[in-house]
Amino acid sequence: MDRYESWVDRQIREAQERGEFDNLRGAGQPIPGLKDRPDENWWVKGLIEREGIKPPLPPAMALRKEVAELPATVASLRDEAAVREVADDLNARVLDLRRRPSGGPPVFVAGVDVEQVVAGWRAAAAERSPDVAAPAPTAGTPATGRGRRQRPARRWSRLRP
Repeated sequence: MDRYESWVDRQIREAQERGEFDNLRGAGQPIPGLKDRPDENWWVKGLIEREGIKPPLPPAMALRKEVAELPATVASLRDEAAVREVADDLNARVLDLRRRPSGGPPVFVAGVDVEQVVAGWRAAAAERSPDVAAPAPTAGTPATGRGRRQRPARRWSRLRP
């Protein structure tokens, strides 16, 4: 009795005859993880592991991690203004979290001292390229100290007619 052979079956048979399926990686071995599937979300866990996906953190924990990684974040920036902008943005988000707590565990997140971040960035920049002098602190900003950067006083006399 002759069997009907579909186009796909014929392609597979011809490839087997040519030896294209010989010496494949994992041939003759059991499929990994096939027997160890008590969890219904095994494929999600496998995807997370394979792709290196990091699970999302609660907002407070994410900000705390961002504060800890701030020196590495600003290391690639090229100018002091960008470093100050990143640090100020982080402080604004920390302050916003304190004003409006979100879900997750109650975790205190300390703000960063912008001047310390800039000083660390300058030291790292001087280490990377010692022939380039580190930029001096800008006028109107203290070289050390804690807290926000002081803004210059307004000149109301310029606004009067």
